[in-house]
Amino acid sequence: MAVLVQFEFPFEGPFGAELVQAARELAASIAQEPGLKWKIWIENEPARQSGGTYLFEDRASAEAYVKKHSARLSQFGVTHPRVSFFDVNEELTRITRGPVD
Repeated sequence: MAVLVQFEFPFEGPFGAELVQAARELAASIAQEPGLKWKIWIENEPARQSGGTYLFEDRASAEAYVKKHSARLSQFGVTHPRVSFFDVNEELTRITRGPVD
């Protein structure tokens, strides 16, 4: 069963195009994570927040990534990200055109 992971944390920037330039190598690295189907990068500049929504093939892959990414974030000064795990109802998600395949 696919597992969705949501990360949210305080972030002082950069945002938008500046973040693209700063995080391009990080994005390429994340794309190689075992079990990762996709990631959506999220940012809220007025609220000074950032994060990501990830879809993994299974819970084990998701948990391994959360451990790795939490350690990476702590190196950037983010010590308490909000992390949530959700099992994905793939059948209903397909009906509503969610990208689970």
